[in-house]
Amino acid sequence: MEPHRYKVVSGPEGFLPPAAASMGVALPEQGEGLIEGARVPAASALEEAATRLVNAKHPTFFPGPLILWNWKDGIAEKAQALKDLADTLGAKIIPMPDYRPKYPMINPEIEVNPNHPNLTIWHNKIDVCVFIGVHCHYANMALKIIRGGTDCCTIALCAEAGHEDAVISLRDFALADLHALTAAVNRLKARG
Repeated sequence: MEPHRYKVVSGPEGFLPPAAASMGVALPEQGEGLIEGARVPAASALEEAATRLVNAKHPTFFPGPLILWNWKDGIAEKAQALKDLADTLGAKIIPMPDYRPKYPMINPEIEVNPNHPNLTIWHNKIDVCVFIGVHCHYANMALKIIRGGTDCCTIALCAEAGHEDAVISLRDFALADLHALTAAVNRLKARG
């Protein structure tokens, strides 16, 4: 019998959800991804992300500074590929250009307050959100807040090691992976 495994699923999980790492969820190794806290082949996680995006009513991308600012070679191409994917899905893009708290007022139509991302999720009725280009320490905090207070499925496309607090996470996510995700979305949409 398999021991009890903590599942990272869409919430709401409560006011103070535990960090997935403290519940035994480990980051994926190279060539792997995470689905609900379980390590799987990266191709499986990519396919599941595509499925969730295609089936979403209000898919939304939250690009962070690592993809919004053209700070190194290849970023502009990655940003264009992200825009093409969002256009393919008819998804909204709500940028997170910096991490300063937006007090006393934010406009959840056009921005994310990283200290209260749930407000943007609720206001826009987002059922699937994708973090890409967000620094890991801010992504982890925001993903946990979203899981704790909303029913939004979180997907983290990370250029580094991945995010255990996302429902679906892919690591080492590069331009070729973004094209592969777009191809998977197109394939699923063609099937109906």
